[in-house]
Amino acid sequence: MTSHAAKEANVFWFLPTHGDGRHLGTTAGAREVSFRYLRQIAQAADDLGYYGVLLPTGRSCEDSWVVASSLAPLTERLRFLVAVRPGLQSPAVAARMAATLDRVSGGRLLINVVTGGDPVENKGDGIFLSHDERYEVTREFLSIWTRLLAGETVHHQGRHITIEDGRLFFPPVQKPHPPLYFGGSSEAANELAAGTVDKYLTWGEPPAQVAEKIGQVRRLAEAKGRRISFGIRLHVIVRETAAEAWAAADELIRHLDEDTIAAAQKVFARMDSVGQQRMAALHGGRRDRLEISPNLWAGVGLVRGGAGTALVGDPDTVAARMREYMDLGIDSFILSGYPHLEEAYRFAELVFPKLPLAATTGRAPAVAVNNGPFGESIANGAPPSLRQAAQ
Repeated sequence: MTSHAAKEANVFWFLPTHGDGRHLGTTAGAREVSFRYLRQIAQAADDLGYYGVLLPTGRSCEDSWVVASSLAPLTERLRFLVAVRPGLQSPAVAARMAATLDRVSGGRLLINVVTGGDPVENKGDGIFLSHDERYEVTREFLSIWTRLLAGETVHHQGRHITIEDGRLFFPPVQKPHPPLYFGGSSEAANELAAGTVDKYLTWGEPPAQVAEKIGQVRRLAEAKGRRISFGIRLHVIVRETAAEAWAAADELIRHLDEDTIAAAQKVFARMDSVGQQRMAALHGGRRDRLEISPNLWAGVGLVRGGAGTALVGDPDTVAARMREYMDLGIDSFILSGYPHLEEAYRFAELVFPKLPLAATTGRAPAVAVNNGPFGESIANGAPPSLRQAAQ
């Protein structure tokens, strides 16, 4: 264990506003992602004790701010990791949105800074900037955004953004502002993270690659006199036994054909996101090289952009692999599984008891009058025996 090792971790779940189901790349086993369904997942994550939920962003998704705003009053402790889009939003408007949602949620907003990695989608949103120009915009955006939320009056004339007499009348609950989360793998992204954000996120690469990446960002931050923390975005496929877990992984991609995989990989190849390029390189679009590291499976990335890897195995193994990332300094895990409602329960029930969770992750104190053990009574006359997962 290194001196940077995380002693405890927070665990997030995911709201699949771009679709959900039992299989990837097909309508077989698909389900409608209605507001009712998203509410079920959010309330399940809240009840189970997940630290928060990530809401995706982009034209294939429902708007993350609207969804988070509608779900915040229906949850109690759950935090919402919602994207700001420099170049797509004004920093002053984004600051008002953040302050408002932070207040109405009681300080449960987290900010995911997304620069956008698909030039085609960017143009559809009116963004005609190169990769490095987007990071220039992001740097200016965050400078203005953080100053406004800290209560400053902002005058800014930069290469991309000009603000005169910018100010925020109603402050956020969290001081000086809701925490900034950010992921990126290019040199420009690492420099931005080191100088600006609170938590740097990586997609689920093998531990050695993750160690190299966060080590570089840590050194850059220390050179600027800053300390930042680290998180990882992964899928999970956990079952009672390893054999069942690997069978579930195979089942998830059972309906994928080679044409569908090739079409998805062609889309990913046009992107200028270094992180997406690293994800695609892990498997090369091939089914015969999907276990890229012990229990780290890249099958999701055959057709899904962004996070494309999953931890696969029995509860003890999955927890052990997560602790390996914690040894590198990862203290936040943003997880998902298909379908997201059932898998939120499965992961919390099977793996939470085996992890050193932070106080902010874990089941809320019981308030029910019946404080007996969970589970159905035996023959309508006796409670089930109390059994706990091995620690």
